[in-house]
Amino acid sequence: MNPLLIVFVIIGLLFDFLNGFHDSANVVATAIASRAMAAKWALFIAALSNLIGPFLFGVAVATTIGNEVVQHYAVTIPVAMAALLSAIAWNIVTWWFGIPSSSSHALIGGFVGAALIGYGLNVIRMEGMIKILVGLFISPIIGLVVGWIIMKLTLIVGRHSTPSVNIFFRRSQWLTAITLGLSHGTNDAQKTMGVLAMGLVAFGAIPTFYVPAWVIAACAISIALGTALGGWRLIKTMGGKFYRIRPVHAFSSQFASTTVILGAALLGAPVSTTQVISSTILGAGSAERIQKVRWGIAGQIVLAWIFTIPATGAFGALIYLLLSPIL
Repeated sequence: MNPLLIVFVIIGLLFDFLNGFHDSANVVATAIASRAMAAKWALFIAALSNLIGPFLFGVAVATTIGNEVVQHYAVTIPVAMAALLSAIAWNIVTWWFGIPSSSSHALIGGFVGAALIGYGLNVIRMEGMIKILVGLFISPIIGLVVGWIIMKLTLIVGRHSTPSVNIFFRRSQWLTAITLGLSHGTNDAQKTMGVLAMGLVAFGAIPTFYVPAWVIAACAISIALGTALGGWRLIKTMGGKFYRIRPVHAFSSQFASTTVILGAALLGAPVSTTQVISSTILGAGSAERIQKVRWGIAGQIVLAWIFTIPATGAFGALIYLLLSPIL
């Protein structure tokens, strides 16, 4: 086996691991903050669900990422490796500062930056790029709206309930946490699957683009291991800095997030789980009282989202220029 191919696969799985580590906050933060689960149980459920999710819902997102973004002649090892390395660097930086950012944006930004610097503007396949950009930029708005609607409906249905209803919302989060973990695993792990499959084509290891079973298994295991370790800096941000999350907020945001993320995965649209879950948390809080939300914190996160693609695009271009003479 080509040693460079082994290095490429390792880098891809490292990105997948860091994706799980970085995004574990998405799945568990509200359950921990609302005291529905102990942290160790929340991370265990999230990791197990992330492990199972990639096997259940197909590879539509992987096909979009790996086969519909750039022209086939630009599917090269330097491009794919530059995309992965730039996304890895961005995930580490944003984790260190406790800023929830999008691993999806980071990967796409690095991918596009490397391809553009190597092959020019004509390399981008606009149909696939539009699908990705629509999914990435519209999904937070959809998440905000769906989170607001579900929270409103929950408040209406439970308006005559006694405080003991919180027991129901806490226990229900065991189910919503599982479904959210499944949807997160199937959407996010597929992004790495797509890049690895693309690299296997470039190496000549497979004749045409498809996702081998071992790639699905390796990506599922990597993202699950990353999730199990938990990015605690980000868990603190998402679980406590927007507002004080109670069981009803956690239940509503998890239900809304699952609906949006799983729907996008089935349609083949790679969405940012960080953006969707953050926006559903904001939607749930604002549905109760708009002043409840610390919008300044939300604004800082939005700025990080805006700068992710340009920053990783520049990283990807720079890494490509360094790698292409060598590879």
